[in-house]
Amino acid sequence: MRITLDDDWTATVTGDPLRLTPRFDFRDFRVRIAEYANVKERGRFLLDTFGSRPWLWDTPDELRFDKEGRDLVGAEFQIAGEAADPEDSARLPATPPVHPGGLRADEARDFRLEVTTELCRAPADTVLTCLRDLDVLDEPLDARIGIAPDVALLVQHGTVVGWSLTDPARYLTTGFAVPDPAPPAHATRLLLTACLDLITTPLLDEVKRRDPAALARLREIDEALRSRRGDRHRADALLSLIANLVEDYGDW
Repeated sequence: MRITLDDDWTATVTGDPLRLTPRFDFRDFRVRIAEYANVKERGRFLLDTFGSRPWLWDTPDELRFDKEGRDLVGAEFQIAGEAADPEDSARLPATPPVHPGGLRADEARDFRLEVTTELCRAPADTVLTCLRDLDVLDEPLDARIGIAPDVALLVQHGTVVGWSLTDPARYLTTGFAVPDPAPPAHATRLLLTACLDLITTPLLDEVKRRDPAALARLREIDEALRSRRGDRHRADALLSLIANLVEDYGDW
């Protein structure tokens, strides 16, 4: 299968998905799939690969390919900051199922992968899906290509129109740290949903306006995260963003 990512830039689906564990960096609200562990290593990685990458003020999503074999070796996706209405999220097609596969660039040149604009949240946030736009929901998908564990590209009319992360609670972390390999606690899943309810809905605007009820909810989530005894790595990942909101807007 050949897919298009940017106008005339194409790649061919292979049988070799990445074996790298996704990292859901909650503070920066993005998903990384790569081996680099710090900024310096990331810089070297970008120099040694080609594909879509940030440049000055331009910050597209990233798919990076090996210069010799042209195979996909890493990715970084930004999560849309505002969630679609539940009614729209419910229209997301359930088919086709995810088919694991890698990508091989048809030619070794750079391109630009536009960031998505719409976040669709599945019930209980079991899946986060980011789409190019809501028009994607009006027609069936051609394919879901599982480029890494629980990460899939969504293809429609031969073009990549979005991506998804299944079980996002499992991959919560901060920065370049590897997620906790143990399964997330049920309480952590509930706290992830509470945090997403806060930061991807109009409730965040109410926090910024210092609405008393919204600030009380922010403080409640902050306290719940700080008091968690287990699953501390994931709780701290959520807290990295929530604590900043408390510091910026919680003086009431």
